[in-house]
Amino acid sequence: MHLTLSAARELSAGPEPEGGIAGWAAGLVEAFDGPGAGAAIALENVFPPLPSEIILPLTGFAASQGVLSIASALFWTTLGSVVGAVVLYGVGAVFGRQRMHAWWAKLPLVKSSDLLRTEAWFARHGTKAVLLGRMVPVFRSLISVPAGVERMPLPVFVALTATGSLVWNTVLVMAGYWLGDQWDVVGAYVGVVSKAVLVLAVVALAGYVVLRVRGRKRERP
Repeated sequence: MHLTLSAARELSAGPEPEGGIAGWAAGLVEAFDGPGAGAAIALENVFPPLPSEIILPLTGFAASQGVLSIASALFWTTLGSVVGAVVLYGVGAVFGRQRMHAWWAKLPLVKSSDLLRTEAWFARHGTKAVLLGRMVPVFRSLISVPAGVERMPLPVFVALTATGSLVWNTVLVMAGYWLGDQWDVVGAYVGVVSKAVLVLAVVALAGYVVLRVRGRKRERP
């Protein structure tokens, strides 16, 4: 039997996503089914503060209540991931390598050689970075920009993005499907991972700045 998401929530004993991001995502899924979930994930890719750990399990919960099928949920959320990623890829491609170097040269505490090494690393490991980066919170969105700057072949980028996104989406959608009215538990656990990733990134950035400042002090006569 095909239910609306609001009816499914009334029949369940779990939390009702009446407001905030969960309520917004629930409204899209209820109004447009699979395409609504895809649109939400496309926006999540472009704007990383929108958490996939809420949108995807909620979509899985909707599938468990018959609002849409699992196949539809996975197809549309993966398509949304690819569309959002291609938008950011386009931003990187338009920004371009020359503008990136010009902008980089204006930054304090960095050298042009740092950017050249980063480009060389991406040339060697870019495919793995794009594929595996889709399964890392926050970076799953950001990795599209350097791929665009470096002009990774678009068919390769789309294939890697679709594969990595399908894995990530399947895990979270199925978690929401199996947990049913306790779908929000997924967000709590993935949220911890997201915060840990951000903390590690901040620590790494702080360590880089400290090392760069010390290096410049040594270079002074």
